[in-house]
Amino acid sequence: MSNKAIVLDANILIRAVLGKRVRELIFENAATVKFFAPDVAYADARKYLPALLEKRGVQSGAALKVLDSLEIIVQSIDLELYAGMQQQALQRIAVRDADDWPVLACAMSLDCPVWTEDADFFGTGVATWTTDRIELYLRS
Repeated sequence: MSNKAIVLDANILIRAVLGKRVRELIFENAATVKFFAPDVAYADARKYLPALLEKRGVQSGAALKVLDSLEIIVQSIDLELYAGMQQQALQRIAVRDADDWPVLACAMSLDCPVWTEDADFFGTGVATWTTDRIELYLRS
């Protein structure tokens, strides 16, 4: 068992629900990688998914069950576990998007990289992986 871990941004959770590739990567690597997401990433995914699903003509009930099934593998991190890193995370990311601080704070707390499609994380001092490169990290 590897001690490899990564924090997922809400956009990765959404991609895991909407598409196959991200979901497959998570499930295929669940035995060797610990996946985490701040509680607010799940809240954001639940907030934005219904409209995205409606646009695609997809039943939101079944899709939201996929999100629920992800919580078994992608552990939700409660605010009290990363709140201590809020100020430091905000100092690093607030100029770009202050709303992203929980993802960065989780990564800093767990000392692991972030998986995101959001360029705001680049230059924050935390390794950042995008979906097109994530396999390099997951399989290393």
